Amino acid sequence: MNNFDDELALRSPEIILSPGEAYSDNTRKFQGIPGIERAPNGRLWAVWYGGGEGEGEQNYVMLSTSIDDGESWSGLRLVIDPPGPVRAFDPCLWYDPEGKLWLFWAQSNGWFDGRAGVWAITTANATEQYPDWSEPRRLCNGVMMNKPMILSDGEWLLPVAVWQRSNRIDIPIAEKRSNVFVSPDKGHSLQFRGGAEIPECTYSEHIVVEKSDGSLWMLVRTEYGIGESHSNDLGKTWSRGKPSGIPHPSARFFIRRLNSGKLLLVKHGSMTEKTGRSQLTAYFSDDDGKSWSSGLLLDEREGVSYPDGVQSPDGVIYIIYDFERRSAKQILMTTFTEADLLHGKFISDKARKQLIVNQAWG
Repeated sequence: MNNFDDELALRSPEIILSPGEAYSDNTRKFQGIPGIERAPNGRLWAVWYGGGEGEGEQNYVMLSTSIDDGESWSGLRLVIDPPGPVRAFDPCLWYDPEGKLWLFWAQSNGWFDGRAGVWAITTANATEQYPDWSEPRRLCNGVMMNKPMILSDGEWLLPVAVWQRSNRIDIPIAEKRSNVFVSPDKGHSLQFRGGAEIPECTYSEHIVVEKSDGSLWMLVRTEYGIGESHSNDLGKTWSRGKPSGIPHPSARFFIRRLNSGKLLLVKHGSMTEKTGRSQLTAYFSDDDGKSWSSGLLLDEREGVSYPDGVQSPDGVIYIIYDFERRSAKQILMTTFTEADLLHGKFISDKARKQLIVNQAWG
């Protein structure tokens, strides 16, 4: 498996800080899979990937920013486009407790080489429109498209998966799961801790939350809906995956702990019926996921997918997602508050629907 192209995916890509015409909005025929973060001064950052006709070796990662709370967005501030047949995909943004903004992405030889790899760059001045970025660093095998979390003991936990479809013999069987890696030293090093075996899971896209009793709850994309696994030893061992009871298409969803302590879940459709990639809806739970609110419909249309989010200190929730990756080619953002969630409709003056983050025209 160690041919030239295979090793090319392990090489550090150039970080293009002044993207030219080759990366203009008019060139892209495909884009989606976004992420969002917020700096302390309110500057928003959005990331997504595109390029080519769809998911494949022509994909590259893009970054944009907004200083007016998402009313307007910059052109591309950064592009990650590995050379040759290597693609950059499934990016993720995360603002860590030390004041650094992380940009993670996956890198693979072609669509999926059985190994991929999680890469990252960081900046300590994300409040500025042109921040300085660190050199790219490869963290581990696999793909991580959802944000890390901070465990109660202070460790950082990263949800990373080597897709189970991998047939590589140089990847340990234990890694071909929905895994967690931990950093005990604020991101300087990363260690494999454990993983969950999830039946009928092709693309894990898992997220982990820590419950009030200290257990970890992993939610996973599966063919039958949202699967789940539990760990009572901070991620070393996990229960065998099973249906969570939350209906969902085989697609990404989003969950996080809000400032209030409630859980926020953004998914497709109701809590009783499985739908396609439509009816993007936000729910909250004040009992660690045992029950959920009636829901706040964010976007009812077909073709909306892959939500990610962040909450500001004053309580505003920002949800980013894509719409029609090959036709409309829009990256969109909707904002709301817990009051909107509680009432199941947009009632606050912070609520805004379907703001355009980026529009491609290729």
